[in-house]
Amino acid sequence: MSQQFKEQGGAATMDPGLIRRWLTSKMMSTMSSEARQQKARDKAEQTRAKLKQPHTVEYFHQVDDGYSHLAVQVLDKLAKRYKVQLRCHLVGEATGANAPEPDLLLKLACKDASLIAEQYGVAPPVASPGDDYSLQTVEVKQASAILAGMDDKAFIQHAVTVSMALWSGKADGLLALAGQFSSVSDAEADAALAAGNARRTELKHYSGGMFYYGDEWYWGVDRLHHLEQRLIALGLDNTPGEPLIAPRPDEPHGPLQDDGRITLEIYPSLRSPYTAIAFDRTVELAEQTGVTLKVLPVLPMVMRGVPATMEKGKYILFDTGREARAAGAPFGPCADPIGEPVRRAYSLWAWAREQGKAIEFFSNFLRCAWVEAINTNTDKGMREVVTRTGLSWDDAKSRIGQPGWEEEIETNRLAMYDMGLWGVPSYRVLNEQGEEVLGLWGQDRLWLVAQTIQKLLQNRATSA
Repeated sequence: MSQQFKEQGGAATMDPGLIRRWLTSKMMSTMSSEARQQKARDKAEQTRAKLKQPHTVEYFHQVDDGYSHLAVQVLDKLAKRYKVQLRCHLVGEATGANAPEPDLLLKLACKDASLIAEQYGVAPPVASPGDDYSLQTVEVKQASAILAGMDDKAFIQHAVTVSMALWSGKADGLLALAGQFSSVSDAEADAALAAGNARRTELKHYSGGMFYYGDEWYWGVDRLHHLEQRLIALGLDNTPGEPLIAPRPDEPHGPLQDDGRITLEIYPSLRSPYTAIAFDRTVELAEQTGVTLKVLPVLPMVMRGVPATMEKGKYILFDTGREARAAGAPFGPCADPIGEPVRRAYSLWAWAREQGKAIEFFSNFLRCAWVEAINTNTDKGMREVVTRTGLSWDDAKSRIGQPGWEEEIETNRLAMYDMGLWGVPSYRVLNEQGEEVLGLWGQDRLWLVAQTIQKLLQNRATSA
């Protein structure tokens, strides 16, 4: 920032927009840093010890959420493995700006949870990811009434049975459980949901299938390894040395190699922290497995009218930093490229591709913005991106900011939405016939992309 002050002639003459951008970037860098994470963890433990409180993990269960269905299946293991008290809450779905595509979200959660269930040794919400199974409102309310009547101990032991009955689609199973357990009235179930929602709001979050411990959130089985490692570091593991309940999946780059007949599509955004920690890993996966990589950029969500709240933004930044460290990917400090930097970069996208430098251009922009905090809103910052890529800045200057790129970027977005996806990075794997084999969202699904490629290659080898 001091250098930017010098370039701008001091604080008195600095552009207010630059100040806002710097403050935003500073907050983003702080939120995602390991130092901030450790400081918050230390403070939480000091507060807990001072108040003489037990180690308490809170779980927030959304009855009709596929991710919650997976998470509820590990509650008993979690309670037995670690010296913690486990408190359970019923919650409803995220609302407002925290759930920009609510209809798509429930379907995606069901499909995605079904795809990853086997990896974590739990039962999927539906038999097949292709099943278009929708829960009936009356059955959801019935399951909620059963769960609302349980204390924490009963919930840990029996909520999985209720969830299995609900997702089986057999109403008689829920009726039997309502007789077996103390099912409460609709009004009492609504009160339990309201209390759970209030607690979640108090702790500044919005989703179901979440675990909370010591001022930190963990989403479902995907992030459970972060929580487990934290509890182990605190000496709370009853079986030291045993494998984690939900270890982070590997991202296999072999042993089988393709000859370009399989296609891997990535739908990235230059303003996405999750894209920033996954893009180079995706390129490496494609190079080492020999598949054809297609990069199909889209506008950032907030630049295409999808709202985002402060609490959601903070969680994403914190989670990105945590995931980057686990994956060994560089991240931070950041210089937020929202708005004009993204538009300027996309105006050079087709030109970079013509020069055979599209992937390098995208990678260098992400690194400058999200790893080195280079201000890509200036010509100096964009020149750094361009020259690192091996392109001519003189040629770029005549093209930068010119219209004509918008149609391609919008076409990519529509293709992504056709898959039922809207977040980035999203992925699609196509077999050699050009048929979709896998379509999903998230940098934390790159392991499944890698496994799918290996399975396709194995099937080809077996057929041959």
